[in-house]
Amino acid sequence: MAGLTATLFAQTRGPQSEDIRKGSALDLEGKGAEARQYFAKAIDAASTPQAKAQAQRAMAMSYAFENDCANTVKYEQMVFDYWKSVGDFYQQGEMANEAARVCIEAGDLNTAEHWYKLGHDVGLKQTDIPPERVSLWNFRWEHAQARLAARRGNRAEAQKHVAAAKAILDKDPKMAEAQAIFYPYLTGYVALYTGDPKTAADDLAKANQNDPFIQCLMGQAYEKLGEKEKAMECYRKAAATTAHNPPAAYARPFATKKLS
Repeated sequence: MAGLTATLFAQTRGPQSEDIRKGSALDLEGKGAEARQYFAKAIDAASTPQAKAQAQRAMAMSYAFENDCANTVKYEQMVFDYWKSVGDFYQQGEMANEAARVCIEAGDLNTAEHWYKLGHDVGLKQTDIPPERVSLWNFRWEHAQARLAARRGNRAEAQKHVAAAKAILDKDPKMAEAQAIFYPYLTGYVALYTGDPKTAADDLAKANQNDPFIQCLMGQAYEKLGEKEKAMECYRKAAATTAHNPPAAYARPFATKKLS
């Protein structure tokens, strides 16, 4: 969701930056063990706590490329603790949600739920939090609960949270300016995991078409509909991502496997 894939750290320079770049490139090639050697060097070479947290976050994403919820959480916890040390509740929430997003797609729904709830709760602790950010955290929590319910096969529960998410969007137009694009992602995701691939394909077509995660969801919907060429086209787009974040960590390996 918005913010989760944004750059949360200042750009680093020198050897540490080069190690993160090399590690990220190796993850994209499916060479996680080699990638993590570079991230470990970047962690060890960090000259500030913030730089160390940046490298730890890159390490977390390396494990995400292998659907490794436990190790992703291990390193996201370190980044979370850095933001806690500087009193930044918003970034704590961002990191918690990032860990949760990896875990839900890895199939560890209970861990994902824990981290989504933590992200929501800590995000709301922000001092002088503006109303639209309160809405944002509440929207994200309903969004997460709907997806979790869908993954657990509880369509009625999922739809309850979908409706709650829509009500939050409708009530806060300012927040919705940036977040409305995540609503068709939500409805499409729920439809896909509750046995309605036609609605999934239709709704996901209204979501962010440049998001490799969305492209993979669309590919799965088209596969279920028997539209193989459309599915393969979605997977080709997803496999071309060069990002190093949760959507790419899921999409690049998933799509590459589909295309092989």
